[in-house]
Amino acid sequence: MKIYLSTDNLQLKNMSPFTKTRHISDIRIGILTIREKWTLLLPGDAEIFTDKEQHEDLISIDGAIIPTLSNFKQIILAALEQSSIPEEVKVLQYPWQIFQWNDECLRADFDLITAGRKSIEIEASNTYKNANHIFIEPGAEVSMCMINAEEGPVYIGKNALIMEGCMLRGPIAIGENAVVKMGTKIYGGTTIGPYCTVGGEIKNSVLFSHSNKAHDGYLGDSVIGSWCNLGAGTSNSNVKNTAGIVKYYDENNQSYEVGKKAGLIMGDYSRCAINTSFNTGTMVGVCCNIFGSIMPDKYIPDFTWGNERYDIDKVLIDVSNWKQMKKQNITETEKSLLIQLYKNQ
Repeated sequence: MKIYLSTDNLQLKNMSPFTKTRHISDIRIGILTIREKWTLLLPGDAEIFTDKEQHEDLISIDGAIIPTLSNFKQIILAALEQSSIPEEVKVLQYPWQIFQWNDECLRADFDLITAGRKSIEIEASNTYKNANHIFIEPGAEVSMCMINAEEGPVYIGKNALIMEGCMLRGPIAIGENAVVKMGTKIYGGTTIGPYCTVGGEIKNSVLFSHSNKAHDGYLGDSVIGSWCNLGAGTSNSNVKNTAGIVKYYDENNQSYEVGKKAGLIMGDYSRCAINTSFNTGTMVGVCCNIFGSIMPDKYIPDFTWGNERYDIDKVLIDVSNWKQMKKQNITETEKSLLIQLYKNQ
């Protein structure tokens, strides 16, 4: 079986800023990316493509569709018959749906990942409830923590480090090689992606991978891309003082009403200074460096440096520096992508 995960220009626009730097199927929602979900769901000999050129007999499936154990066969059948997918199947259209749907997707991914498998033993120094819904992968270190899985499952990935005093309330996922610092409070609906470092208070939010919110401060109803850094004390608002409907704005100043709770959406490679305060419904683009004495705008374009445009040579140096802090190097593919994105702004 050969699966082609397709996308279109409208999807790329609507899912900005995340689709500016990745295929839509590489967006993380729940524990896994969409592509990773398909990899686990399909037979071992199946192949997944995001480029249909030079390939034959491909089954084309919208890359924004979120597959689960209960629906993936229906999705494939609909693709083969070229018919509509069932109404209950979720299809990403806007970036805020990631945090709005993450709770449900976490539960579905937990069932997918843990089916037929057994967690390592929970260390005796931890206090926990509902052990059957706590799954800890080999190599993870979890000690002197409080883990409550009564309201939803708790998944802890390989080689993750959960330091003492952390309070985890499901459904949540801590990705492979992630670090949760001492005393961190993580509420349900939260995914800490692989190689992320987090601290403070986090609720109903998704960090894709390799990003840091390493200190005190609040992150709620938010989505943070890869290779981002939130300075110490950074917090976001997720509810208006009027308790009214929150709006996001795009680069054309078009507004989108998204409900009463909506926080920070931040594209890849973006960072903010210590004690930054983000308003409800703030959208940050790719490769931004946010600092200053006033609250940032609710829409911050790609390649923003304070109130100026980020020089592309400086962008590449700074991205390289941040990647080296996690023992990685900027790739030629990344350089080319960022340079092209910069030229197109």
